[in-house]
Amino acid sequence: MAAILACWGYVLLVAAHSLPAQSKEDEKISLNFSGFIKTDVLYDTRQTVSIREGHFLLYPKDQSLDPDGRDLNAKDTFHILSIQTRLALKITGPKALGARPTGYIEGEFFGLSDPDINGFRLRHAYLKLNWQKTELMVGQFWHPMFITESFPEVVSFNTGAPFEPFSRAPQVRFAWTEKKVSLSLTALAQRDFASTGPDGVSTVYFRNAAFPELNFKAAYTGKSFLAGAGVNLLKIVPRLATSTGYQANESVNSAACFVFGRLKTSVLTIKAQAAYGGNLHHLTMLGGYGVSEIGDLPALRWQYAPINTGSAWVELQTNGSRWQAGLFAGYSKNYGARKEIIGPVWSRGDSIDHLFRLSPRLIFNAGKVRLAQEIELTSAAYGPRDIRARVSPERTVTNLRLLLAAYYFF
Repeated sequence: MAAILACWGYVLLVAAHSLPAQSKEDEKISLNFSGFIKTDVLYDTRQTVSIREGHFLLYPKDQSLDPDGRDLNAKDTFHILSIQTRLALKITGPKALGARPTGYIEGEFFGLSDPDINGFRLRHAYLKLNWQKTELMVGQFWHPMFITESFPEVVSFNTGAPFEPFSRAPQVRFAWTEKKVSLSLTALAQRDFASTGPDGVSTVYFRNAAFPELNFKAAYTGKSFLAGAGVNLLKIVPRLATSTGYQANESVNSAACFVFGRLKTSVLTIKAQAAYGGNLHHLTMLGGYGVSEIGDLPALRWQYAPINTGSAWVELQTNGSRWQAGLFAGYSKNYGARKEIIGPVWSRGDSIDHLFRLSPRLIFNAGKVRLAQEIELTSAAYGPRDIRARVSPERTVTNLRLLLAAYYFF
């Protein structure tokens, strides 16, 4: 809450100063439409945990054995989808509050759920106010743990998830830049990417906490490299009443830290990021939380413990304008909870010890047309969960995705 008040306080401070008269040139509003058409041709060697009919792939499903011991999930699939097609509008206009304002709206045909596939949904919608060294952004945009200056440029729509923190969220972000150093403080809510809990995936747990998610990030940008780090804090309230009807207001408090970097040479760009934290479900990563204590008879109130996840990825890509080759590698590990879990668990991949992905790609650009090919190998180590929500891996299942994509940019 303090972050939001600080941001608005800065704006009001600037607004208090008298503004000079604007020229006719400054009063113009410009609209810039852009986007792309993309079609993906997908082939998987087994059933997967994914979104939108397999388009947004996370990891392969565990074995499901029939009475004869045959794995029901060892069945290949094929699909063709164009739902990543995107439309965007950038708006620039006359100065306001002594700043240059920018508006941006972006959507795609990904839908809000599988039954809504092909439906148009909002991706980004924000206002930016830029002063000489500071910037205020209000609206929906990437979560600060998704580094827009250094993210996996894979062909797959998953953009490196669940190894890469992947989330868009309504937010208020204040950023300050001095030469090569930048600092940002962000207060966030949840919308399309939400926490999970007793009633499934929902924003209600975040809203009932009555406090924003907070993120602080620092970065240093050199001539050919970028390096940075940050911390993230989240509070949710999973339920308002106990099973015996008493009021419940216990919360799940979790923290995450992350580091990132990018190095660009004349022929190659290297990117990397690592993150560790609890209850990272809303970032499309492994993890969640569980009940660690049941007490206060007869109310039977719950205490919670976040399930911790560590994740890291690295990517190499050539810098050619016509031909580009790339390689992405990611690893994610379930480190369990710091307390014993004695009740229900709400988590993504709660029976997975670790994930691994390796995906090489080849891209050909011809003007506004792009043709791309990617091989995505993802392995998941499944097993039983112990009392600390850690998993003892007993079997590894692997999916091989063959992906062809055609783009037309405008």
